[in-house]
Amino acid sequence: MSVLTVARSTLAHALRSRVAGDDADAAAAVIWGRSGPRWFTPDDVVWRVHADATMFVGGIRALLLQSLHPLAMAGVAGHSGYKSDPWGRLQRTSHYLATTTFGTVDDANAAIGRVRAIHARVRGRADDGRPYRADDPHLLRWVHLAEADSFLSTYQAYVAPSRRLTPHECDVYVEQAGRAASLLGVIDPPTTVAGLREELAAYRPELRASEAAKEAARFLLLHPPLPPAARVGYAMLAAGALADLPDWARRMLDIPVVPGADPLLGRPLGRISAGVVGWALSDPSVATDRRARPPVDA
Repeated sequence: MSVLTVARSTLAHALRSRVAGDDADAAAAVIWGRSGPRWFTPDDVVWRVHADATMFVGGIRALLLQSLHPLAMAGVAGHSGYKSDPWGRLQRTSHYLATTTFGTVDDANAAIGRVRAIHARVRGRADDGRPYRADDPHLLRWVHLAEADSFLSTYQAYVAPSRRLTPHECDVYVEQAGRAASLLGVIDPPTTVAGLREELAAYRPELRASEAAKEAARFLLLHPPLPPAARVGYAMLAAGALADLPDWARRMLDIPVVPGADPLLGRPLGRISAGVVGWALSDPSVATDRRARPPVDA
Protein backbone atom coordinates (compact mmCIF):
# COMPACT_ATOMS: atom_id res chain seq x y z
CA MET A 1 0.00 0.00 0.00
CA SER A 2 1.51 3.35 -1.06
CA VAL A 3 2.13 6.26 1.28
CA LEU A 4 -0.38 8.32 -0.70
CA THR A 5 -3.07 5.64 -0.29
CA VAL A 6 -2.48 5.48 3.45
CA ALA A 7 -2.56 9.28 3.75
CA ARG A 8 -5.79 9.47 1.77
CA SER A 9 -7.50 6.80 3.87
CA THR A 10 -6.30 8.37 7.13
CA LEU A 11 -7.58 11.80 6.13
CA ALA A 12 -10.87 10.37 4.89
CA HIS A 13 -11.59 8.54 8.12
CA ALA A 14 -10.57 11.55 10.22
CA LEU A 15 -12.91 13.85 8.27
CA ARG A 16 -15.77 11.41 8.37
CA SER A 17 -15.48 10.83 12.12
CA ARG A 18 -15.43 14.60 12.76
CA VAL A 19 -18.33 15.44 10.46
CA ALA A 20 -20.56 12.37 10.69
CA GLY A 21 -19.63 10.93 14.09
CA ASP A 22 -18.91 7.44 15.30
CA ASP A 23 -22.23 6.13 13.94
CA ALA A 24 -21.52 7.37 10.41
CA ASP A 25 -22.11 3.95 8.83
CA ALA A 26 -25.51 3.52 10.47
CA ALA A 27 -26.56 7.07 9.54
CA ALA A 28 -25.43 6.58 5.93
CA ALA A 29 -27.37 3.33 5.68
CA VAL A 30 -30.55 5.21 6.59
CA ILE A 31 -29.96 8.30 4.46
CA TRP A 32 -28.76 6.49 1.34
CA GLY A 33 -30.21 3.02 1.71
CA ARG A 34 -33.78 3.54 2.86
CA SER A 35 -36.37 3.18 0.12
CA GLY A 36 -39.03 5.78 -0.41
CA PRO A 37 -39.80 9.03 -2.24
CA ARG A 38 -37.29 11.86 -1.90
CA TRP A 39 -37.60 15.57 -2.47
CA PHE A 40 -34.46 15.61 -4.60
CA THR A 41 -32.41 13.36 -6.88
CA PRO A 42 -28.83 13.54 -8.20
CA ASP A 43 -30.26 15.50 -11.14
CA ASP A 44 -31.23 18.37 -8.85
CA VAL A 45 -28.97 21.37 -8.30
CA VAL A 46 -29.25 21.31 -4.50
CA TRP A 47 -27.99 17.70 -4.52
CA ARG A 48 -24.93 18.70 -6.55
CA VAL A 49 -24.06 21.60 -4.27
CA HIS A 50 -24.65 19.83 -0.96
CA ALA A 51 -22.73 16.75 -2.09
CA ASP A 52 -19.63 18.77 -2.92
CA ALA A 53 -16.55 19.21 -0.73
CA THR A 54 -16.93 22.99 -0.97
CA MET A 55 -19.56 22.58 1.75
CA PHE A 56 -16.67 22.39 4.23
CA VAL A 57 -15.62 25.90 3.22
CA GLY A 58 -19.20 27.12 2.98
CA GLY A 59 -20.00 25.87 6.46
CA ILE A 60 -17.25 28.02 8.02
CA ARG A 61 -18.37 31.02 5.97
CA ALA A 62 -21.98 30.52 7.03
CA LEU A 63 -21.11 30.37 10.73
CA LEU A 64 -19.08 33.56 10.51
CA LEU A 65 -21.84 35.38 8.63
CA GLN A 66 -24.62 34.12 10.89
CA SER A 67 -22.74 35.28 13.98
CA LEU A 68 -23.20 38.91 12.95
CA HIS A 69 -26.86 38.94 13.97
CA PRO A 70 -26.62 39.59 17.74
CA LEU A 71 -29.84 37.74 18.57
CA ALA A 72 -28.93 34.68 16.50
CA MET A 73 -25.42 34.71 18.02
CA ALA A 74 -26.84 34.99 21.54
CA GLY A 75 -28.83 31.83 20.94
CA VAL A 76 -25.75 29.99 19.66
CA ALA A 77 -23.57 31.19 22.54
CA GLY A 78 -26.16 30.39 25.16
CA HIS A 79 -27.55 27.08 23.97
CA SER A 80 -25.52 25.34 21.26
CA GLY A 81 -22.47 24.22 23.23
CA TYR A 82 -20.26 25.05 20.27
CA LYS A 83 -17.19 25.32 22.50
CA SER A 84 -17.79 22.40 24.83
CA ASP A 85 -19.01 20.07 22.07
CA PRO A 86 -18.12 21.60 18.69
CA TRP A 87 -17.99 18.28 16.83
CA GLY A 88 -21.33 17.19 18.22
CA ARG A 89 -22.90 20.38 16.93
CA LEU A 90 -21.23 19.94 13.53
CA GLN A 91 -22.43 16.33 13.33
CA ARG A 92 -26.01 17.27 14.14
CA THR A 93 -25.96 20.02 11.53
CA SER A 94 -24.39 17.84 8.83
CA HIS A 95 -26.85 15.03 9.55
CA TYR A 96 -29.77 17.45 9.22
CA LEU A 97 -28.49 18.81 5.89
CA ALA A 98 -27.81 15.33 4.54
CA THR A 99 -31.21 14.02 5.61
CA THR A 100 -33.20 16.95 4.20
CA THR A 101 -31.23 16.90 0.92
CA PHE A 102 -30.57 13.21 0.24
CA GLY A 103 -32.92 11.30 2.54
CA THR A 104 -36.49 10.15 2.13
CA VAL A 105 -39.38 12.56 2.57
CA ASP A 106 -40.43 10.81 5.79
CA ASP A 107 -36.93 11.05 7.26
CA ALA A 108 -36.57 14.67 6.15
CA ASN A 109 -39.86 15.63 7.79
CA ALA A 110 -38.86 13.79 10.96
CA ALA A 111 -35.52 15.66 11.08
CA ILE A 112 -37.30 18.98 10.63
CA GLY A 113 -39.74 18.09 13.39
CA ARG A 114 -36.88 17.34 15.79
CA VAL A 115 -35.19 20.68 15.07
CA ARG A 116 -38.47 22.56 15.47
CA ALA A 117 -38.97 20.94 18.87
CA ILE A 118 -35.47 22.02 19.94
CA HIS A 119 -36.00 25.55 18.67
CA ALA A 120 -39.23 25.85 20.67
CA ARG A 121 -37.21 25.47 23.89
CA VAL A 122 -34.38 27.88 23.01
CA ARG A 123 -34.97 31.40 24.27
CA GLY A 124 -33.22 34.03 26.35
CA ARG A 125 -31.79 37.56 26.24
CA ALA A 126 -28.91 38.96 24.24
CA ASP A 127 -26.13 41.06 25.76
CA ASP A 128 -28.13 44.20 25.04
CA GLY A 129 -31.14 42.90 26.95
CA ARG A 130 -33.34 42.10 23.97
CA PRO A 131 -35.23 38.80 24.16
CA TYR A 132 -34.76 36.15 21.51
CA ARG A 133 -36.26 32.78 20.65
CA ALA A 134 -34.86 30.32 18.16
CA ASP A 135 -38.22 29.74 16.48
CA ASP A 136 -38.61 33.44 15.63
CA PRO A 137 -39.29 33.41 11.86
CA HIS A 138 -37.16 36.54 11.43
CA LEU A 139 -34.09 34.89 12.98
CA LEU A 140 -34.74 31.62 11.18
CA ARG A 141 -34.81 33.60 7.97
CA TRP A 142 -31.42 35.18 8.67
CA VAL A 143 -29.85 31.80 9.41
CA HIS A 144 -31.29 30.34 6.21
CA LEU A 145 -30.20 33.29 4.06
CA ALA A 146 -26.63 33.12 5.42
CA GLU A 147 -26.44 29.36 4.79
CA ALA A 148 -27.89 29.43 1.28
CA ASP A 149 -25.67 32.35 0.28
CA SER A 150 -22.56 30.70 1.74
CA PHE A 151 -23.08 27.25 0.25
CA LEU A 152 -23.87 28.66 -3.20
CA SER A 153 -21.11 31.26 -3.14
CA THR A 154 -18.33 28.88 -2.11
CA TYR A 155 -19.50 26.26 -4.61
CA GLN A 156 -19.30 28.79 -7.43
CA ALA A 157 -15.94 30.07 -6.20
CA TYR A 158 -14.13 26.79 -5.63
CA VAL A 159 -15.38 24.14 -8.07
CA ALA A 160 -13.79 23.74 -11.48
CA PRO A 161 -15.15 26.30 -13.97
CA SER A 162 -16.76 23.54 -16.02
CA ARG A 163 -18.86 22.51 -12.99
CA ARG A 164 -20.13 25.96 -12.02
CA LEU A 165 -23.84 26.57 -12.10
CA THR A 166 -25.52 28.69 -14.73
CA PRO A 167 -27.47 31.75 -13.53
CA HIS A 168 -30.69 29.77 -13.94
CA GLU A 169 -29.28 26.86 -11.93
CA CYS A 170 -28.26 29.29 -9.18
CA ASP A 171 -31.87 30.44 -8.95
CA VAL A 172 -33.00 26.82 -8.83
CA TYR A 173 -30.57 26.14 -5.98
CA VAL A 174 -32.00 29.03 -3.94
CA GLU A 175 -35.52 27.76 -4.54
CA GLN A 176 -34.68 24.15 -3.66
CA ALA A 177 -32.70 25.16 -0.56
CA GLY A 178 -35.82 26.91 0.69
CA ARG A 179 -37.93 23.76 0.75
CA ALA A 180 -36.76 22.48 4.13
CA ALA A 181 -36.40 26.04 5.42
CA SER A 182 -40.08 26.77 4.82
CA LEU A 183 -41.09 23.68 6.80
CA LEU A 184 -38.69 24.71 9.57
CA GLY A 185 -40.49 28.04 9.95
CA VAL A 186 -39.03 30.41 7.36
CA ILE A 187 -41.95 32.26 5.78
CA ASP A 188 -41.75 32.54 1.98
CA PRO A 189 -37.99 31.99 1.56
CA PRO A 190 -36.45 33.62 -1.52
CA THR A 191 -36.54 31.69 -4.78
CA THR A 192 -33.91 33.57 -6.80
CA VAL A 193 -30.37 34.80 -6.26
CA ALA A 194 -31.55 38.37 -6.69
CA GLY A 195 -34.16 37.86 -3.99
CA LEU A 196 -31.61 36.21 -1.72
CA ARG A 197 -29.18 39.10 -2.04
CA GLU A 198 -31.92 41.69 -1.59
CA GLU A 199 -33.06 40.05 1.64
CA LEU A 200 -29.50 39.70 2.95
CA ALA A 201 -28.97 43.41 2.34
CA ALA A 202 -32.17 44.23 4.24
CA TYR A 203 -30.68 42.65 7.39
CA ARG A 204 -27.56 44.83 7.30
CA PRO A 205 -28.90 47.51 9.69
CA GLU A 206 -29.52 44.79 12.33
CA LEU A 207 -26.04 43.32 12.18
CA ARG A 208 -23.11 44.02 14.47
CA ALA A 209 -20.11 42.15 15.75
CA SER A 210 -21.02 41.43 19.36
CA GLU A 211 -18.30 40.23 21.70
CA ALA A 212 -19.86 36.76 21.38
CA ALA A 213 -19.51 36.96 17.57
CA LYS A 214 -15.85 38.00 17.79
CA GLU A 215 -15.19 35.22 20.27
CA ALA A 216 -16.83 32.69 17.96
CA ALA A 217 -14.73 33.94 15.04
CA ARG A 218 -11.54 33.57 17.07
CA PHE A 219 -12.59 30.06 18.06
CA LEU A 220 -13.38 29.05 14.47
CA LEU A 221 -10.32 30.62 12.90
CA LEU A 222 -7.59 30.54 15.52
CA HIS A 223 -8.41 27.87 18.08
CA PRO A 224 -10.28 25.01 16.37
CA PRO A 225 -10.33 21.82 18.48
CA LEU A 226 -8.03 19.87 16.18
CA PRO A 227 -4.77 17.96 16.58
CA PRO A 228 -1.73 19.83 15.25
CA ALA A 229 -1.49 17.62 12.16
CA ALA A 230 -4.97 18.65 11.03
CA ARG A 231 -4.60 22.37 11.61
CA VAL A 232 -2.85 23.15 8.34
CA GLY A 233 -5.69 21.65 6.28
CA TYR A 234 -8.31 23.39 8.40
CA ALA A 235 -6.43 26.70 8.07
CA MET A 236 -6.68 26.35 4.29
CA LEU A 237 -10.44 25.77 4.52
CA ALA A 238 -10.77 28.79 6.82
CA ALA A 239 -8.71 30.92 4.44
CA GLY A 240 -11.09 30.00 1.64
CA ALA A 241 -14.08 30.90 3.80
CA LEU A 242 -12.58 34.27 4.72
CA ALA A 243 -11.69 35.04 1.12
CA ASP A 244 -15.28 34.47 0.07
CA LEU A 245 -16.84 36.34 3.00
CA PRO A 246 -18.17 39.79 2.01
CA ASP A 247 -15.74 42.60 2.75
CA TRP A 248 -18.22 44.32 5.06
CA ALA A 249 -18.57 41.14 7.14
CA ARG A 250 -14.79 40.80 7.52
CA ARG A 251 -14.58 44.42 8.61
CA MET A 252 -17.37 43.98 11.17
CA LEU A 253 -15.66 40.95 12.69
CA ASP A 254 -12.37 42.86 12.72
CA ILE A 255 -10.57 40.02 10.99
CA PRO A 256 -7.14 41.27 9.89
CA VAL A 257 -6.58 40.78 6.18
CA VAL A 258 -3.61 42.17 4.31
CA PRO A 259 -4.90 44.24 1.35
CA GLY A 260 -4.84 42.08 -1.75
CA ALA A 261 -4.00 38.91 0.18
CA ASP A 262 -7.41 37.30 0.10
CA PRO A 263 -7.81 37.07 -3.70
CA LEU A 264 -4.16 36.15 -4.13
CA LEU A 265 -3.91 33.56 -1.35
CA GLY A 266 -7.29 32.83 0.23
CA ARG A 267 -9.13 31.77 -2.90
CA PRO A 268 -6.40 29.44 -4.18
CA LEU A 269 -6.10 27.92 -0.70
CA GLY A 270 -9.85 27.42 -0.55
CA ARG A 271 -9.86 25.78 -3.97
CA ILE A 272 -6.96 23.50 -3.06
CA SER A 273 -8.37 22.52 0.34
CA ALA A 274 -11.80 21.74 -1.07
CA GLY A 275 -10.14 19.62 -3.74
CA VAL A 276 -8.13 17.71 -1.14
CA VAL A 277 -11.26 17.09 0.94
CA GLY A 278 -13.12 15.84 -2.12
CA TRP A 279 -10.21 13.58 -3.06
CA ALA A 280 -10.06 12.13 0.46
CA LEU A 281 -13.79 11.54 0.76
CA SER A 282 -13.85 9.66 -2.55
CA ASP A 283 -11.63 7.03 -0.94
CA PRO A 284 -13.37 3.65 -1.42
CA SER A 285 -13.11 2.82 2.28
CA VAL A 286 -15.48 5.64 3.26
CA ALA A 287 -17.08 6.89 0.07
CA THR A 288 -20.82 7.16 -0.29
CA ASP A 289 -21.60 7.91 -3.91
CA ARG A 290 -23.89 10.90 -3.58
CA ARG A 291 -24.28 10.99 -7.33
CA ALA A 292 -25.90 7.56 -7.43
CA ARG A 293 -29.67 7.31 -7.62
CA PRO A 294 -31.02 5.95 -4.32
CA PRO A 295 -33.82 3.38 -4.09
CA VAL A 296 -37.29 4.89 -4.42
CA ASP A 297 -39.56 1.84 -4.16
CA ALA A 298 -41.54 1.71 -0.96
